Amino acid sequence: MIPELPNYLTSLGGEDYKGLIISLFTLMAGLSRPFSGKLTDVVGRVPVMIFGTLVCVVCSLIYPFVAGIGGFLLLRFFHGFSTGFKPTATTAFVADIAPLHRRGEALGLLGISMNLGASITPPIGSWITSAYSIDAMFYVSSLFAVLSIVILLNLKETLPNPQPFSPKILKLKKDEWIEWQAIPPAIVIMLCYFSYGMILTITPDQAEYVGMENKGLFFTSITLASMSSRIFAGKISDRLGRIPVIKVGSFLIACSLVFFGFAQNGIMVMMAAACLGFSSGIVAPAAFAWTVDRAVNNEKGKALATAYIFLEIGIGAGAIVSAWLYNNMPENFITTYSTGAFICFGAFIYLQFVMRRKRE
Repeated sequence: MIPELPNYLTSLGGEDYKGLIISLFTLMAGLSRPFSGKLTDVVGRVPVMIFGTLVCVVCSLIYPFVAGIGGFLLLRFFHGFSTGFKPTATTAFVADIAPLHRRGEALGLLGISMNLGASITPPIGSWITSAYSIDAMFYVSSLFAVLSIVILLNLKETLPNPQPFSPKILKLKKDEWIEWQAIPPAIVIMLCYFSYGMILTITPDQAEYVGMENKGLFFTSITLASMSSRIFAGKISDRLGRIPVIKVGSFLIACSLVFFGFAQNGIMVMMAAACLGFSSGIVAPAAFAWTVDRAVNNEKGKALATAYIFLEIGIGAGAIVSAWLYNNMPENFITTYSTGAFICFGAFIYLQFVMRRKRE
């Protein structure tokens, strides 16, 4: 969906609200994370994964019937439930079945599977929209989510002694909102994923500006490059440690965003996307493995929910800030991407100086 949504919102008369396409989605995802984390640790991984995917099925079927700007943005807000629930439980599920000494490698493989879907489908979505209609694209998206549920129904639950769902579970205590031990990796994730909010918001416009007919191709470039680095990055973090690997990746993300700012044609946009994807693929498995490493009392869902809350904050902030700096003016691309590079470089600074001082 993502490459086509900015133009779709523009067609509804909402070109000034492009930043809200991602930020509202991530806002709901972030708000729902504490609940998904607790449910993952109490009710089980599989039910939470199914619920998150079911939201995708329903929302995709509703998009074609929403005509106004307000309705579209409200639906984007509720669609965020999907990301608020599915990745939390999925990552916990993979962490359960992976040997401790291969956790980074396992989460790298999970990232590869996620990126494989993300690399294949944006061009398909753009092609379906061009050849048929955007409504057809929404329906096909819903069909893919249904197929995902079919697979999930055949998975064996990995949580020992899961409890039946009860509304009382949704009442969170003060110590159930955040896993404080997960804050250091969560901060790094937030700063690095600021770049992703920027890419989702303004790069489709940049791709159109430089003459790329299929805007989904730069997403393919990002995800294929990310897959290539995830193959070895998680395994290296198992051997050398999480922090050294993340430091390299965060520095490269900042450099990639500078490259984006100077991209003047489709080839340069694709190359910048590949650099960003490769760099992100280095950071992600190591950062989430570090999060699980720091989980207290084996509450993986709670720790991962904390990390994902910060991820959503990073993506949402990246979307809003980039939309504001860009202001639908192509001459602002350099300033916008440079700002993002500065923020992402903050992750390197945090690891190099703040975390180093804490370890000492």
